[in-house]
Amino acid sequence: MAVSKPTILSIALLLVLGSSIFLNILLLGRAKQYYRELNQTRLDPLGLTNHPINAQPVTNTKQTRVVFFGDSRAASWTSPNLGEYEFINRGIASQTSVQAIERFAYHVSSLKPKIVIIQVGVNDLKTIPLFPESRNAIVANCQANIKRIVEESKNLGAVVIVTTIFPVGEVPLERKPFWSDDISLAIKEVNTYIATLAGDKIIVFDTFPIIGDSQGMILPKYRSDELHLNGQGYEILNQNLSQLLNTMEQKKVQK
Repeated sequence: MAVSKPTILSIALLLVLGSSIFLNILLLGRAKQYYRELNQTRLDPLGLTNHPINAQPVTNTKQTRVVFFGDSRAASWTSPNLGEYEFINRGIASQTSVQAIERFAYHVSSLKPKIVIIQVGVNDLKTIPLFPESRNAIVANCQANIKRIVEESKNLGAVVIVTTIFPVGEVPLERKPFWSDDISLAIKEVNTYIATLAGDKIIVFDTFPIIGDSQGMILPKYRSDELHLNGQGYEILNQNLSQLLNTMEQKKVQK
């Protein structure tokens, strides 16, 4: 049975209308998320309520205390199963590098860690599409803040494991209006800088070859969303981290 032109037009209009409604719902959800994050930051700029600021006593003096520090990618980093280490997580979701450095004394210094693992910076760089005129300043400030976190960690007498900023994954439709390819380019630029920080008691842990593909994006099997890893992603990182910690321990024994 032939379908009349008015019927085809009506179906097409309904599809367009449905798609528009769906997209607006997605955008509204994203806008609500950003608005909540903005006001949460206004209420507690450094996120001090997320973690206790008092020193946490060492419960097992035979264990080496390790602190994960940074943003949500650090906060989601599950500890490897290594009995000789005590892992404490001080990551906070949505934080920029400047928020991290400003709370360092509250959330890291008092713990007196022997090792600090740093993963931070993507929340700085993902703002570039919103402030394209400040692109170079955003990158420079991110680099400077990461260097400060590394230096503050080293000043505690800790060994610093500074990870390269994780790659990003496929960006969903509702986020595309707030995204650009310059984010990935900026991540590469900051990671190139991070590589120069390697030195005495400072180890650069390059995550790109572990979780990234040939295009510099998170491998789908390790991706939770466009910014975050799933459990399998952290599992493969922990395999490499465990090898790194074992190598560090062997070198210490040999001295």
